[in-house]
Amino acid sequence: MSRIGKKPIVIPDGVNVEIADGRVTVSKGQESLSQEILPGITVMIEDGQVLVGREDDTRQTRALHGLTRSLINNMVVGLHEGFTKNLEIHGVGYRAAKEGNKLVMNLGYSHQVIFEEPKGITFELASPTRIAVKGADKQLVGEMAAKIRASRPPDAYKGKGVRYAGEVLRLKVGKSGAR
Repeated sequence: MSRIGKKPIVIPDGVNVEIADGRVTVSKGQESLSQEILPGITVMIEDGQVLVGREDDTRQTRALHGLTRSLINNMVVGLHEGFTKNLEIHGVGYRAAKEGNKLVMNLGYSHQVIFEEPKGITFELASPTRIAVKGADKQLVGEMAAKIRASRPPDAYKGKGVRYAGEVLRLKVGKSGAR
């Protein structure tokens, strides 16, 4: 039995979970997230908890058991608390600013790098070099943070670029001049 898959998901106050037509829908206020229930997996709601089970012990079903539970748990946690990815910008003259619902970054290119907030995601700037990507959908938050980081990945020699907060970067030594 999957250790993750058999753990119940506690439904917090204010969060509503519905199961219909092979989909699990988690909602809170106006926001809602939905996930398809994969074949061979059963999802039930009992005593304010979501229970995920499986119909058989095939390799595929065992693999999907824990995955389905994690996806549903991420929806519940995302709508209740939200997810955040923090990014840092390193480099002389590298900075970010927010204009309306757009994130405008100067990253040493001849042009500005602009990202528009997708539905369900917000950008917050603590300073011109610190960006927080926030939202309820864990996958979308991570994907957006990865796209921002990919706009100028950290340089291995000088360390300039966009990186995750707390990301450890090992700098290479570089060439030494022949004397």
